[in-house]
Amino acid sequence: MEDVSRLIRSVLEDETIIFAVLSNVKKGVDKTFKKVDVKPVLIGGERKIQLALHYDNKVLHENLDAKEAGDRLDGLMEDYFRQAMVYSIDADWQVLVSKNGKVKILKKPPTRNSVDLSHNRKKQYILEEGVAHDFLVHLGVMNADGKVLAKRYDKFRQLNRYVEMVADCIPHLPDDRTIQIIDFGCGKAYLTFALYWYLVDQLKMDVQIVGLDLKEDVISYCNQVSKALGYTGLKFLKGDIRDYTGHEQVDMVVSLHACDTATDDALAKAVSWDASVILAVPCCQHELFKKISNPVMEPMEKHGIIKEKMSSLVTDSLRGMALEIMGYQVQMLEFIDMEHTPKNILIRAFKKDFDKKESIAQYKAFKQFWGVEPYLEQAYGHGFTRVVRDYHGE
Repeated sequence: MEDVSRLIRSVLEDETIIFAVLSNVKKGVDKTFKKVDVKPVLIGGERKIQLALHYDNKVLHENLDAKEAGDRLDGLMEDYFRQAMVYSIDADWQVLVSKNGKVKILKKPPTRNSVDLSHNRKKQYILEEGVAHDFLVHLGVMNADGKVLAKRYDKFRQLNRYVEMVADCIPHLPDDRTIQIIDFGCGKAYLTFALYWYLVDQLKMDVQIVGLDLKEDVISYCNQVSKALGYTGLKFLKGDIRDYTGHEQVDMVVSLHACDTATDDALAKAVSWDASVILAVPCCQHELFKKISNPVMEPMEKHGIIKEKMSSLVTDSLRGMALEIMGYQVQMLEFIDMEHTPKNILIRAFKKDFDKKESIAQYKAFKQFWGVEPYLEQAYGHGFTRVVRDYHGE
């Protein structure tokens, strides 16, 4: 970690740091906060380095001098985090720490050129405002000057939130070969283009992405945009993920807003490929609405609007436990703010080797409580149902 320490102390002591973020908590660490933002500020006329520690429901700040901040950040990267993005006047730096402690530092041209010492400033995005990103211009989110169009600002925020979530996935992807990614139900592919831009243009990763959708006109449009942008590693095909046979191995599967049980088909396909990373935002979950039944929950079940929300939460909970049974560490994250869409839960799963007995026991008890036989068992097949059926709590 000496190179990481040297980089951190250099940008702090030379006063070239603009902004930094530490993220991706190491496995086995007792998590207290989930990320740390770092920026220089002026407090009482004195330059300080402010650390913003993000907990689940609060943010705490530490204002330190350069040496104190260097020591604090050294410790956090050594013991707590596996990833950092450092934006300086001279360059952008990405720090990645593998599971076995191997450190990779990627240097890129600077995307920010001034230090803002104000105590309160606008949110820093990976996709910056005022910078004309080619794919955003093509898709009508920005104009040629890099100004986000007013009616597309929600989309701009969504794209940034998505890229932030993808950033945490990088250490889980292979770094010794071309990364294969399938994006099912890509639609007009705003997020697919953002994914390619971030991985290839920004991180210089070797990536091949296939976007799948059932609408032929959408596929034709997306391929035209991809060609115009020169995105040679991105192509779009008409098809359903259940029937897709174009890859024997896929490293990352994305399924955003697939309708009802199509999400389960996408998750099952990802598991069959043994994908390292899965990102899914389920949509319109109708399957369990007529199935869930428990007398204790009658006060909630008798109101259609409440039962609809409840059935969605039950469905996603079953999906999370099923993925754990199939060998994945699962996180349920808020995709974008509630006021923009009610479909805002993102399931993020990473392949992980661990004891699945607790997940199996929870799944069986939860399923029995609600009196359901979910479609996901059919999607995963006999291997899944056999594992669940044969477990008796030993």
